[in-house]
Amino acid sequence: MLNFRKFLVSVFSFFSFRKAPIRLFLVGFLTAGIILTQGWLTTPAIAQPTGDYCQASEAEIQTKNDLREKALQGDRDGQKRYDSLLKEQANAMKQCRSRSWLKDQTIWIRLYPCDARPGKLEAVFDKMVDRGYNKVYVEVFYNGQVLLPLKDNPTPWSSVLQTPGSEDVDLFAKAIKLGRDRGLGVYAWVYTMNFGYTYAQRAESQGALALNGKGLNSLSVEENASQVFIDPYNRQARSDYNRLLQEIVRRKPDGVLFDYVRYPRGNGAQSVLSGVKDLWIYGDSARQALFLRAQNNKGRVLIERYLSRGSITSGDVAEVDRLYPNEGNPLWQGRNPSAGERQASLQARQQRLQFDLWNLSVAHAAQGILDFLSLANSTVERGGIPAGAVFFADSNKPVGTMGFDSRLQPWDRFSPSLEWHPMAYGVCGENNTSCIVELVQRVTASAPSQTKVIPAIAGSWGRPHTGRPSLEAQMQAIHRADRRISSISHFAYSWQEPESDNRRKFCN
Repeated sequence: MLNFRKFLVSVFSFFSFRKAPIRLFLVGFLTAGIILTQGWLTTPAIAQPTGDYCQASEAEIQTKNDLREKALQGDRDGQKRYDSLLKEQANAMKQCRSRSWLKDQTIWIRLYPCDARPGKLEAVFDKMVDRGYNKVYVEVFYNGQVLLPLKDNPTPWSSVLQTPGSEDVDLFAKAIKLGRDRGLGVYAWVYTMNFGYTYAQRAESQGALALNGKGLNSLSVEENASQVFIDPYNRQARSDYNRLLQEIVRRKPDGVLFDYVRYPRGNGAQSVLSGVKDLWIYGDSARQALFLRAQNNKGRVLIERYLSRGSITSGDVAEVDRLYPNEGNPLWQGRNPSAGERQASLQARQQRLQFDLWNLSVAHAAQGILDFLSLANSTVERGGIPAGAVFFADSNKPVGTMGFDSRLQPWDRFSPSLEWHPMAYGVCGENNTSCIVELVQRVTASAPSQTKVIPAIAGSWGRPHTGRPSLEAQMQAIHRADRRISSISHFAYSWQEPESDNRRKFCN
């Protein structure tokens, strides 16, 4: 720009011997040029972000921060230039992402009441764009709280914003608008079967809680006291969750991401399901739904006894034969007895029936998760909004000959129309990505061809963190292992910006 000014001065000098009208015209032209170039000097054009990560330069970051501060102070010109800069950066980001193999780079974030203050959320979202993110997963339902206004919250959960004077503040709606102003796609990140501690304290919710065969709810096994899991077969739990999703859909986010699509993770020996009483199928709704899977009287009696005692005996098998002599083999959904089962010994029949009852019970527990997710997804789909499910890539593994992971997360049976978001949080060393890549590959090997797999990784930019390589190293390793992956998310803003997160949390 300084060279352009010298050029104008030289032109003026060249024509200095000409007539006065020409000189006056050039003086005006020169003055306008100087004014224009001053504006250009204080607001440099956005440089095109380059590389796979599309990050802004330090100069661009500082310029945007300065303009945002001017806008907050009521400077109208600063506001216009700030808005213009946001649009330029959004367009530049879109172009950069179109050139990169990484089409979507996303970050997870929890918002706080302090983010409702003027300029605070704008600064956070600006920082995300500067880091090259073009999507953000905003936590809308977690720990028994919802990111809905106090005066517009028809759900059984309390609003995150409880500060006097903020009753009408819709922080999630604000996040959606601010995100779109910056070219950020904004998803609602919601807990699914984990309804939170406060839900368990409501007398009317007691029947909706998941129970195991010892009559305990999930508070007895989870280290985190804020986590309370529901019976996915319970109508009230389904209705309460649907009401929440309707409010989210009404705000029209760019997507909904379901988390905690599972049962609780047990500790120690409780991390493995080895018997029917370990399963979370003892709530009234889950029990009744299991009984209805029986296809004859023999089947129903054996299901009831197995659920009640944890096993059946040869005497139970003989007794149902006496009670219902006109029925053949005990039957329930999915059971196909062999032609010669009735001729086998009583002990052999008992062993086979007990094995089949165990598999039925595990399948019933897993089906509850799938049904709950399907119902939730249908609510979102009706709103014309895409959805995804978050899961641990190793949470559906059998353990030993008869055991299962306590989370019992049947992600390999999730709808192929959902986005699949495996949490690849493996820790195999600061210079080793092998276990992270293996988790991703375990999912891509099972995913239907039409299903979009979007790995979630944990870490920090430019340096190892919590025993994991940098985010760049992890992303490149995943890209080398599977070129079909074109989207990756980073958990989380609080890990990358701990100081900023604490300031926001405590209004500092």
